[in-house]
Amino acid sequence: MKSLDKKLRNIKSLDNKRSNFIIADAKDADMAGGIRGPGFIRKSNGELTNKPDNFSSYVNKMDEMTKSKLIDVMLMSMSSAEILIKNKLFIDSPVTPAVRLNDTTCTWGMIRHGEYDKHESRPFSTAQLEYAIKFVDLGLYSITFNKNIDRDVLMLDKYREFRNKAEKLGMRHFLEVFNSATLDLDIKEMGQYVNDCILKTLAGQFSKEKPLFLKIAYNGPSAMDELASYDPSSLIVGILGGSKGTTRDCFELINQAYKYGARVALFGRKINLSEHQISMVDTMRTLIDNNLDSLEGVKIYHDKLKKLNIKSDRDIKEDSEITEEALKL
Repeated sequence: MKSLDKKLRNIKSLDNKRSNFIIADAKDADMAGGIRGPGFIRKSNGELTNKPDNFSSYVNKMDEMTKSKLIDVMLMSMSSAEILIKNKLFIDSPVTPAVRLNDTTCTWGMIRHGEYDKHESRPFSTAQLEYAIKFVDLGLYSITFNKNIDRDVLMLDKYREFRNKAEKLGMRHFLEVFNSATLDLDIKEMGQYVNDCILKTLAGQFSKEKPLFLKIAYNGPSAMDELASYDPSSLIVGILGGSKGTTRDCFELINQAYKYGARVALFGRKINLSEHQISMVDTMRTLIDNNLDSLEGVKIYHDKLKKLNIKSDRDIKEDSEITEEALKL
């Protein structure tokens, strides 16, 4: 049994051991747009360059992370998933492969000179389920609520069409719900709005068509607590990582999210843009399993970098600061 399935079963039975916390490495940024998706090349000493990494290197990092067994899910684009699954990477591995099954327009923010993320999100899917099911049985589906009747009805119509097709093909999914960048709401209001939209969306679904878990932004303690405590045996809440931030931001986000009910962390940039990805995720695991303070996690991570002779992007004092608004509420 894959670690994901085992942990989901335990979480649904309200087994809240910290060892059941799920970590997903979200390496699907190539679907966000172009050259900069895989990140930037680092020198052997960890120093960051301004030269974009290439696709082959990006895939190699997925291979390395999967073989580390530190994660439970590897989220990929169809392009990278096809390569790695044909290479039999996930056979006899505890890691579950998953692919991004749609790419709403708000995710196109990495396209140079594009301004797609400044507009209300529209539903769109590059990936085709008929091909995806040949490689995986788990995928991410994403929606964004715009507080616009026509846009939101279309978004939900497309989600219903997806669920109908996915159920027939045997494709499981988890649901990503973004904060809309076009809404004039403060973080507390955003949390309330997104939570209500999520629960309204799930209420009309039969159990077999529901997502395995959610992937949402952390909108502060109150929003997380009310959503995670609404139906904990059925609704499993996960957090997305957002921007890279500081190392303290990463670890504080995990600690706060766990404290207020999240049981999954699905991080992209917080892993992919770190100085040493394996060390970052290893420290995340240590932090979660041992209930360590986020500041202690920063010290552990920097010690790992020193032992590997890897230069950190920030000195430890700066990297120990909390900079993200939601973590200061």
